[in-house]
Amino acid sequence: MTLFKTTKVGLVDGLVDGLAESQEQIIKLIAENPKVSKVEMAMKIGISSTAIDKNIAVLKKKGVIERVGSDRSRYWKILK
Repeated sequence: MTLFKTTKVGLVDGLVDGLAESQEQIIKLIAENPKVSKVEMAMKIGISSTAIDKNIAVLKKKGVIERVGSDRSRYWKILK
């Protein structure tokens, strides 16, 4: 594991304290791949795309993540 990846994982681990398990998993997936799609998240976590939408809405409301960019170059950004 590279130093960058180790540091990134440490930051994510601190960020997810107090979040639901599926929200923690969403944050970790975004940290690994900011361009991950909602469909990919649902498949990897094992929950429905509707549940992903609800969890993302909570994370956005808490100011943890945001969606950045145009339709073609969109990615997720971890804010905290």
